[in-house]
Amino acid sequence: GAVLPEVFVVDTRTDRSNYPSLSYSLLAELSYNLQHKEQSILLLNRRGYNTALTCVNCGETVSCPHCSVAMTYHTTNSMLVCHYCSYQKELPKQCSHCGSEYIKYSGFGTQRVVEELQRAFPEARILRMDLDSTMTKFSHEKLLSHFGAGEYDILVGTQMIAKGLDFKNVTLVGVLSIDSALLSSDYKGAERTFSLLTQVVGRCGR
Repeated sequence: GAVLPEVFVVDTRTDRSNYPSLSYSLLAELSYNLQHKEQSILLLNRRGYNTALTCVNCGETVSCPHCSVAMTYHTTNSMLVCHYCSYQKELPKQCSHCGSEYIKYSGFGTQRVVEELQRAFPEARILRMDLDSTMTKFSHEKLLSHFGAGEYDILVGTQMIAKGLDFKNVTLVGVLSIDSALLSSDYKGAERTFSLLTQVVGRCGR
């Protein structure tokens, strides 16, 4: 007899805010929830701060020498990290391909979303859950218990927050940058994304 929650698709090309990772519509809904003492969950299936470093001059992306995938910038230790083999390296001062010093950051991960939320809502209590924040033993269970006890207003996390959670005070779930998952190189990307979406939508309105 449960009623499925309403789902809205927001085009961030036209619905923009001053925060690159957050649409104006989502900010308005988050503000409403904070005012009414309700909790929110935001899903972004990419950890770290920026997802790629690219040379402005030649377009070369800083990649892992072992896995040949783009390395992700993490602000916690100010290092580039490969999410496949955990190889780390310091931020380059110039492009290894052409020597240019003009290197830009692109994309965003959970760390950056939390930072932007803190700027948008200084009074909000924000919890981040991803592989980086749950490395210690039992940390996953402890963080979820704190959120369930109402100690946090907004939970930001990767796919680990999409399944099996039942928090009665969660009335809003936001999914960020879903195109990157739909357009991934995985030939099952669309099916995996649909499965993840149906799971995370069920976290609200239960």
